[in-house]
Amino acid sequence: MSDMSDVPAVPGDLSSRANYRLLADIPLRLSVEVGSTSLRLAELMDLNSGSVVELDRQSNELLDIMVNGTLVAKGEVVTVNGKFGIRVVDVVAADARLSGIERRQ
Repeated sequence: MSDMSDVPAVPGDLSSRANYRLLADIPLRLSVEVGSTSLRLAELMDLNSGSVVELDRQSNELLDIMVNGTLVAKGEVVTVNGKFGIRVVDVVAADARLSGIERRQ
């Protein structure tokens, strides 16, 4: 193994840009959580077309924007060319986002 003390120091902003370029093409999964609920198996088995499942979130609340299962922001639903979209309203602090990622390792 090589001794890392022999590697010349790189200024912080150059190192950050290089790290970003290395990571920029990593695929991530963004999802939006509308709400959730708990069901018993019997209730799940009784679901059919037209069934309505009440969720734990009020209709006027912001939705959770998740990246790979970690909360990164809150937003509201919009439509873009006939498709659903999400307008980011509040971004979670960077240290909180990173702690969510670290827990999953």
